[in-house]
Amino acid sequence: MADGILKLSAVFDINPLRRPGAILIGGLLAISALFAFQKPFREYPGLEYEKFPLPPDYQDKTEWAFARLMYPPVGRYYGGYLMNGDWKEGGSNWTMDYPRSDRHFSTAVRRLTRISARSVEEPINLDDHDVYDWPWLYGVEVGHWDLTDAQAKTMREFLLRGGFFMCDDFHGDVEWGMFFDSMHKVFPDRQIVEIPDNDPIFGAIYDLSHRYQVPGMPALEEGNTYEKGETGKVPHWRGIYDDYGRIIVAMCHNMDLGDSWEHADDPKYPAKYSDLGIRIGINYLVYAMTH
Repeated sequence: MADGILKLSAVFDINPLRRPGAILIGGLLAISALFAFQKPFREYPGLEYEKFPLPPDYQDKTEWAFARLMYPPVGRYYGGYLMNGDWKEGGSNWTMDYPRSDRHFSTAVRRLTRISARSVEEPINLDDHDVYDWPWLYGVEVGHWDLTDAQAKTMREFLLRGGFFMCDDFHGDVEWGMFFDSMHKVFPDRQIVEIPDNDPIFGAIYDLSHRYQVPGMPALEEGNTYEKGETGKVPHWRGIYDDYGRIIVAMCHNMDLGDSWEHADDPKYPAKYSDLGIRIGINYLVYAMTH
C-alpha cells in the first residue's frame, strides 16, 4: 500500500464516533478515550466452530477490531437458526463462519494495511449500546435478521454518527425481503441504491472496476457461483448514503464474502474468490475509516 493512504492518527480523527452524551473537544475524539470504553474480548459458540484457537494478541488494545453484529433471527420457518435457545448466547445465524472468517480477515488487514488491528473479533449486541466504540460493523446472513425497533434505532444513530455497516451472505428475493424489512426500520427515509462504479469505495486501496460474484463453499460444491435459484444469479453491490454523499451501509447481495475469508487457507476454495473477497473487505474498511 502506498505511503500516506492511511495514517494511524487519522483513523478516528476523520470519522469520530461519539457515545450519547460525550463531549467532542476540538472536533476530535481521543483514541485513548475510545480504547478505555471498549469491552474485553468475548467469544460465543458458533454454528460451525467452537473453541477456535486464540491468537496471542486477543487482549491487545488496537485502533481497529473486527466488530460482528449479533442479532435475533427471524425464525426457524424462514431458515433461522437458534441452537441454544437464545441468540445472545451464540449458535444463531449471526455466528455463521464465525470466528474463522473474522480472524482470517483481521490477519489480512494486519498484513495488507497500516491499520493497527488485533487478530480477534468482537461480537456486538446493539442492546448493549456500545456499538459506538466500533466504527466498522459487519453482519452476516442478514436475510435472516429481525431487528427490534430499539435495535434499529440504535443502528440508525450509530450510522448517522459516522459508523459504517457492511453486510453479506444473503441471496435471492426472499432473503432480500427479510433484510429490507429490518433495514427499513433503520432508515425508512433513505433509498437503497446500486453503488456506481466510480464511487471512491471501489478505489480506496484496490481497483475494483472488474468485480464478479464471490460464492460460498456450498454453492461451489454444487458447481455454481450462486444460491437461491434464478434471483440469486446476479451479484449486487448496493448501498445507503448519508446527507454528505458518504456510504454508511454497504450490502453485498447474492455473494458470500464471509466464506471467501473463512476458506482463504483452504485449497478447495479457489484463490481468485478469496482474493476479491479480501480486497472488497479491505476497500470497505479503509473507506469507512477515511471518509
